[in-house]
Amino acid sequence: MFEAAEIGHKLSKEEFNARLTPLREQLITTQYQLRSAKFPVIILIAGVDRVGAHELITFMTGVFDSRYLQVSGFGPPTQEEAERPEYWRYWRALPPAGRMGVMLGAWTMAAVVDRLDRRIGKGEFAARMQHVRHFERSLCAEGALLLKFWLHLSPAEFKKQARRGGKHGLWKPIWMKASAVRAYQQRGMRVIEQALEQSSAEDVPWQLIESTDSHYRNLTVVETIQDEIRRRLDAPSPVPAGPSVNERATDAHTILDTVDLTQALEKEKYEKALDRAQARLNDLSAKAFRKGVSAVFVFEGWDAGGKGGCIRRVTAALDATVYRVVSIAAPTEEERAHHYLWRFWRHMPRDGHFLIFDRSWYGRVLVERVEGFATRSQWQRAYGEINEFESQISESRTALVKFWLHIDPDTQLARFKEREKTPFKQFKITEEDYRNREKWHDYEIAVNEMIARTSTRHAPWTIVPARDKYFARVHVLQTICKALEKKLS
Repeated sequence: MFEAAEIGHKLSKEEFNARLTPLREQLITTQYQLRSAKFPVIILIAGVDRVGAHELITFMTGVFDSRYLQVSGFGPPTQEEAERPEYWRYWRALPPAGRMGVMLGAWTMAAVVDRLDRRIGKGEFAARMQHVRHFERSLCAEGALLLKFWLHLSPAEFKKQARRGGKHGLWKPIWMKASAVRAYQQRGMRVIEQALEQSSAEDVPWQLIESTDSHYRNLTVVETIQDEIRRRLDAPSPVPAGPSVNERATDAHTILDTVDLTQALEKEKYEKALDRAQARLNDLSAKAFRKGVSAVFVFEGWDAGGKGGCIRRVTAALDATVYRVVSIAAPTEEERAHHYLWRFWRHMPRDGHFLIFDRSWYGRVLVERVEGFATRSQWQRAYGEINEFESQISESRTALVKFWLHIDPDTQLARFKEREKTPFKQFKITEEDYRNREKWHDYEIAVNEMIARTSTRHAPWTIVPARDKYFARVHVLQTICKALEKKLS
């Protein structure tokens, strides 16, 4: 694999300067045109030439306008990063549409280093590579231009660089890492080959760059970036897709038709059951905090389904310093400039803390699907992206619990009327709420497919019969307690 990056590519200073002079103007022009584009450019710099990588990035900040070039470096996770799912730190660093982001190291390199240092075995390494493929495929599907460069050195050149790097205290702690030395042992080269092969795809290949000569390395990378961005900017704009047509099932029945909405609790029994469930949750949350176990609770359901009431009963049992409630509405301008999952990833809680979503990422396959805000290909693709997202949450020390609060149309209408009569609830009801009732069946179909395709072993859905608010609240609390007990065990 590496033979093509060990043939001795070199550029003289004269040739380097001759090619760089016209290139500078092209780079700035392209970068400014990119600012109005609807896609981000993500540039991965990885490989064993750590000194060369830093030199390359320094060169890039000199030839591009650094105001619009976002640079992120990834080494061992910080304490804050280690307390969250692995990809949290990568999602936070993604550039918005119209900007360039350079990432040094990042996800593939992290897996390689962990494998070389024997922190993970073959099975976990393969799983990490699968996460890499899913992540990169999702970024590209949402429009990102992803460019990946692997800086390679021959074994002989590596030894020279190591001796030269060792003379400079700034580089020595990084450069002399045991994993860097092991990379040139037989096992190390095999691991790197596996990583590059398994994380390459036709649309996101690794580009091997011979890094011995700095002039050749720097100019080759920057010229490639210029060519790829120019190619994307000059490509004809895709024809905008029409509104997403909601599919109607031949069988009118859905999983929601099987929900027993007659389940109820009398007030006296409810109050006793509520006290017991909240005391149990309070005790479990304290244990979770001590053990560093976090939790994410997702609340979806019909308008007026009782999400707010359930959330208040949950938070009443928790220490206010360890939880956060995030209410999801239409995305902001900043959020629209990123991948749709970006605004959810950045909220992920640290160890021992709880996060509660009032609405969530499921908007992509519900309201965006039904109202035509997402194309058919976007919401169809979202099921797999969501399953991957949730699997990464669950693989960390996080309990993920998802609720759909189900009521019938008559109950919803009665609650709408009640809200209109109650001064402190009137803000909850709008004309849009009534308009959405006209699409009840369309939403039923969307909910049915959502549950069928995203209720997994690691993140199952709990459908809550919510016609009776007392029953729903206790059921939610009991389900959360069971999930926490399972995670703590």
